[in-house]
Amino acid sequence: MTRASPPPEAPARPAARGSGRLRVRSGRFPWPLAVPALVGLAFLVLPFAGLLARAPWPTLGTRLLMPEVRGALWLSLTTATAATAVAVLLGVPLAWLLARTDFPGRRVVRALVTVPLVIPPVVGGVALLLALGRRGLVGRYLDAWFGLTLPFTPAAVVVAQVFVAMPFLVISVEGALRAADRRYEEAAATLGASRAVVFRRVTLPMVAPGVLAGGVLAWARALGEFGATITFAGNFPGRTQTMPLAVYLAMQESPESAIVLSLVLLGVSLVILIALRDRWVGAL
Repeated sequence: MTRASPPPEAPARPAARGSGRLRVRSGRFPWPLAVPALVGLAFLVLPFAGLLARAPWPTLGTRLLMPEVRGALWLSLTTATAATAVAVLLGVPLAWLLARTDFPGRRVVRALVTVPLVIPPVVGGVALLLALGRRGLVGRYLDAWFGLTLPFTPAAVVVAQVFVAMPFLVISVEGALRAADRRYEEAAATLGASRAVVFRRVTLPMVAPGVLAGGVLAWARALGEFGATITFAGNFPGRTQTMPLAVYLAMQESPESAIVLSLVLLGVSLVILIALRDRWVGAL
């Protein structure tokens, strides 16, 4: 009696996406790619190495406590936080419209939302000045009806930061909304929940990580804003001079103070990017 041959082995299933890193099977190291890659990495890292090498480490704490440095730091932190709050208040509903509704001109609206990401910030400052300045399209009415003048005030700093930072939040939240499972929202709607209740009790908790990531990125972008701020809000110490503007001014008067401020901005940026790199890449 002959034995039955064992069934053929099933082919190996491919690894699930995201379960591990793909390994390139090659007998040789790809030097033709590695050499330009290392040159590119050195090109990006060397400027920061020079910043660290020239930093006044013995007097770092003393310089951070200087009145002009503390003033610029405090103004940057408060305005960036206020700008992030405004960006969340306006950007989350905008991201929801772009992700969940279909209306004429949606592609145009999405392109307009991302324009501040690609134009020079100085151009954004000029546009804000022409729109919200005392003689601007909207600013003239704010001045005539309410006596409100925005340019060259702390409020102008917040406006400039919102303009350049809100697209980061909108892109992050829109990506989170598109990736969210809509069946939970549909189930809540079939149980009688209104659209507002579904948005508040179901949608927002699902996309909360995307909102957090977008908010932190918007805060970091607002903290480092320069071009739109100096054009629309000016550079007045103690009033509109944020940290990037203080770096620009300190380079002419006290380069060591400029290095200290630059190190603070660099440290904040590195912490943000390292903490959120996976979530930000996934949102894109």
